[in-house]
Amino acid sequence: MASSDPRATLLELRDTLTEQLATLTARPEPGSGIGFGKRVGDSTSIAVERITDVAKQETLLTKLNETERALAKLDDGTYGSCDVCSERIGAERLDFRPYATRCVRHAV
Repeated sequence: MASSDPRATLLELRDTLTEQLATLTARPEPGSGIGFGKRVGDSTSIAVERITDVAKQETLLTKLNETERALAKLDDGTYGSCDVCSERIGAERLDFRPYATRCVRHAV
């Protein structure tokens, strides 16, 4: 996702993440409610699917928050510096992960 314009890259990423979250959290269509299936495993499958969706949502929200933080750092002139140690974040890391706000040493 290398780009000469990190702001454009981050704005595009923010839009994509927002769309993915909207899709994931959209209310089901009327009449498509979940019922208990005829087979024993149906309820288990639904539960696993819901747990997976929650995990996806948490991942997307984390990435969206990191993207918003990176945009704020662009605004205040600190983009590319680590939030923890203030050292420069490597260009390769920013090319791969333009929303990175921590250097590799302090990545969570």
